[in-house]
Amino acid sequence: MNTDALKKMAAEAALRYIQPGMVVGVGTGSTTNFFIEALGAAKIHVDGYVASSIATENRLKAQGLRVLELNATGDIPVYIDGADEADPHFRLIKGGGGALTREKIVASAARLFVCIADDGKDKPMLGKFPLPVEVIPFARSFVARQLVKIGGSPTLRSGITTDNGNVILDVTGLDFSDPLRMEETINAIPGVLDNGIFAHRRADVMLFGSAGGVIERKA
Repeated sequence: MNTDALKKMAAEAALRYIQPGMVVGVGTGSTTNFFIEALGAAKIHVDGYVASSIATENRLKAQGLRVLELNATGDIPVYIDGADEADPHFRLIKGGGGALTREKIVASAARLFVCIADDGKDKPMLGKFPLPVEVIPFARSFVARQLVKIGGSPTLRSGITTDNGNVILDVTGLDFSDPLRMEETINAIPGVLDNGIFAHRRADVMLFGSAGGVIERKA
């Protein structure tokens, strides 16, 4: 099976976590796009959806689905999103689609975080995928120097401005033996808005599409 088929399998499996009357958070990225298509076909009568990016908001509206502002909903029952990497402790690297900060906010507002991915994202340890760090443009060079000091090799992602008006540095070479500590260390650098390590707010459920079917893991 190709990767898209595995992503679609995981995305459709996440529908079981959506109940009528809910407010549902929706992430950003290629796997989440399959989930939005599945939502449009399923026509579950929820109160509405909170989007983690402008791109997701537009996709939801194109399916005729109601989009709500997080400021108007308070905490939400469930958040569905993909990942670039996931480890056995449900910690993630996210942000390949550039929406990491809003994704982390919506995930933190959700009581249940269901992560959907193809099984190629299932890793024994985080760190192969370059870590996205969202940075205020004024501080780009300063933040890059601080990332080098902690062992990283940052590269400016070209042609990308986040929904928050910022830039993204993709960082390789970091030590991921303690993802929680690395998440905190990077976020303490002045000028960093957030980074793509999801260790404070880990996934609660992992759904991996695989050649043998959907693999479900619960924290």
